[in-house]
Amino acid sequence: MNTDQQLQRTRGGNGVSDLEPDLENVQKPGTEGGEMVEIDLAIEKRVVRKLDIRVLTLLAALYLLAFLDRSNIGNARVAGMEEDLDLDGRLYEWLLTIFYISYILFQFQGILWKVIPPHRWCAFIVFGWGIVATCQAAAFSWGSEMALRFLLGATEAGFGPGVPFLLSFFYRRTELGLRCGLFVAAAPLASTFAGALAFGITSGHSKLANWRLLFLVEGIPTLLMVPVAYFFLPDSPTQARFLTDEEKAVARARSIRQTGKVERIDGLNWKDIRATLLDVKPWLTSLMYFSCNVSFSSLPVFLPSILEDMGFTAIHAQGLSAPPYFLSFVVSIVTPWIADRYQQRGLTIIVLSLVGASGYILLATCTAVAPRYVGVFLAASGVFPCISNILPWVMNNQGSDTRRGMAVIILNLLGQCGPLLGTNVFPHSDRPRYIKGQVICASFMLFNAFVALSLRTLLVWENRVLDKKYGTLAERERRRAEGRELPVVAEENYGPDYRYVL
Repeated sequence: MNTDQQLQRTRGGNGVSDLEPDLENVQKPGTEGGEMVEIDLAIEKRVVRKLDIRVLTLLAALYLLAFLDRSNIGNARVAGMEEDLDLDGRLYEWLLTIFYISYILFQFQGILWKVIPPHRWCAFIVFGWGIVATCQAAAFSWGSEMALRFLLGATEAGFGPGVPFLLSFFYRRTELGLRCGLFVAAAPLASTFAGALAFGITSGHSKLANWRLLFLVEGIPTLLMVPVAYFFLPDSPTQARFLTDEEKAVARARSIRQTGKVERIDGLNWKDIRATLLDVKPWLTSLMYFSCNVSFSSLPVFLPSILEDMGFTAIHAQGLSAPPYFLSFVVSIVTPWIADRYQQRGLTIIVLSLVGASGYILLATCTAVAPRYVGVFLAASGVFPCISNILPWVMNNQGSDTRRGMAVIILNLLGQCGPLLGTNVFPHSDRPRYIKGQVICASFMLFNAFVALSLRTLLVWENRVLDKKYGTLAERERRRAEGRELPVVAEENYGPDYRYVL
């Protein structure tokens, strides 16, 4: 089958919603984008499968290393770093906080995925945080470790927060949730084997201090991934060397159907940036991200200490942290898939928030080890999967690439302030039950459910306004089938076929 037989084209158009009066500059279809493309579904499935294997797997592996490099300080603490660096009082909490201060300050890097060729930007930023993470093994004082943690936050800020935005260049709206879930699931997966890895490293008796060896062993793999990122991450589906010409034609058609253009690494639209800043939706989503990040940031770095204070030895505490994270890893993949299938991301987040809150309530109110350990499972299974559903939701509800990128920056600028609180609510003086920290985390998970319900209510109303203006999507599809209406390209930009994901 040749390309002409695969792709049948009919003329289309694109409109602008009255709900977004400031969007006269939305991406309109150009010469290529003015045509609607019918895509061979078998080839499309093959393209998506290859993107999953080559692109998503690579980015998830890098995020796993990033999360491991930022959170292994919790394992290093119980492996002797606290004593060697004399981390009395709140000095340890400051090591956690300084990371997120720089992480917030450098959030602007997230939109650079649209400005700099992704393979170059990715290799540069991976090299930066890999060097810093490895150098932690040579920290000789609290001050030196503070400087390294600041640099670690500054470099990691250029990767993780912007990757869901990058994924939107490769996947359609209905595909993005699962891929964001698979990407974010690398965090609990990292925490799953971080305990076992730390157990293996710190249970030996090397000449090098166990915590230094931990930083060294977990930092070097990041540096080894730099050339992999440079040579194997494609800048766009149409430039992917692993796709055949036939598959690239379908990838090109998918991009036209998404936004009306093929190549999307082409700079920013400043009017769209202003419009996003005035839109309430990304701000509500960023409040949700803030709430989840209070727990997301504190659980990995304090869980070994919490388990140790339950009566387990330091070594056993490392190992017992793995099972809750593995369950969280599974839920972080399953729930975005469910939300994608039924297009009900808000309800999914509400349920997960209630699960996470119940876990923290158990940790705060129970004294027996068994129910508290169950609480750890529930907390991990609520917090991490919430994050994996929030990330695609913010991009599902912005109608241009620049707006999606700016929404991600807003999400992280406000959302990443959550760790500033989360890393300071488990002071050493609250041992062994850390009641204040558990109550704060439970409260924010309940608040997260409330904000998700509020945003979903707003989106339902806005979709009704769009249905009244253009007709429901079912009515529009029926008119197209009857030949009374032309198809629309750039369906992920604002227009008559655009509806918000609930």
